[in-house]
Amino acid sequence: MRTPLCEKLGCELPIFAFSHCRDVVVEVTKAGGFGVLGASTFSPEQLEAELRWIDQHVEGKPYGVDVIIPTAYDKEAETTTEDLDSLIPKEHREFMDNFLEKEGVPPLPDGERERIHREIIEGRGNMTPDGARRLLAVTLAHPQVKMVVSALGSPPPDVMAQLREHKVVIGAMCGKAEHAARHMKAGVDVIVAQGTEAGGHTGEIATMVLVPQVVQACGDGVAVLAAGGIAHGSQIAASLALGAQGVWCGTVWLGTRESELDAFEKEVLFATRTEDAVRRKARTGKTVRMIKSRLSEAWEQPGAPKYLPTPLQGILYNEAHARVVRAKRKDLYSFPAGQVVGMIKEETSVRDVMYRMQMEYLEAIERLNKLTPT
Repeated sequence: MRTPLCEKLGCELPIFAFSHCRDVVVEVTKAGGFGVLGASTFSPEQLEAELRWIDQHVEGKPYGVDVIIPTAYDKEAETTTEDLDSLIPKEHREFMDNFLEKEGVPPLPDGERERIHREIIEGRGNMTPDGARRLLAVTLAHPQVKMVVSALGSPPPDVMAQLREHKVVIGAMCGKAEHAARHMKAGVDVIVAQGTEAGGHTGEIATMVLVPQVVQACGDGVAVLAAGGIAHGSQIAASLALGAQGVWCGTVWLGTRESELDAFEKEVLFATRTEDAVRRKARTGKTVRMIKSRLSEAWEQPGAPKYLPTPLQGILYNEAHARVVRAKRKDLYSFPAGQVVGMIKEETSVRDVMYRMQMEYLEAIERLNKLTPT
């Protein structure tokens, strides 16, 4: 399964694991894959602590960091010196509070609310171009980071130049072939072709259709990773057959004991069907595939206010999310997850997932070989 991109990055397997959890990043990397830490919800101080810990545990192996550099966002949120919470309209705050009150979800205790509020503001406040630059300044101080991926558009020219100076492989996500063309023009090295099946921010084109379109658009100059709907070794084989040099997986790691989800959250995850992973804007103001719940649907009802721009919608939503988790309300709980969530039914480990996918890959190749005339 070793591909040219593996050779370039120094990993053994073309399995790229996106996770907000440092433990997942470390375990995938140690198992031969390439862990990528989702950094967009961290403050610079938190990110420094996470990367320092990863450096100490990956046994000298390379890993990556994913940041969000949005092209559409609340400009005032980037320039204000005030608490970003003050930029959330009263109408939106009252809508969320009234909804949770009617559902019987208690407010957070004062001390806990202040802590969570601070973490949300510090993290979600970095979902702007300048916020991403602050995170990248931390990232580039860690030489073991060999790839940086921009999740919402091509990195700006100054960021591209900075990454080139540090000899970091530059990646970008795309949901359309025309996005890939813009990324190539900007000079990226790797394009993650993310189909609509994926969790998190995602578009409308299916992975099976998107990947060959992006591969054709990229030619030989840019490596392509397939993302969206990948949790089985046969899907890795299919992705490589489509011309990708690897796969980018996220949802499959949520059910591992290393993931950031607690026992309550995993219980909801294991009960979620494929069709319950829906695309909504409730979490960030941009389209996110997430577990369907009464909270995710509240914003879809008549009379609900319009979604706020990034990062304000995320600040508003995530405090509500914290209240739901504390109250352990399964009917209100939601989390970014792709359609493969329906395949995840019990807790396992990262190492077990890595081993299983490799065995499934080999089985798929054997099936294909039997179709070849001797």
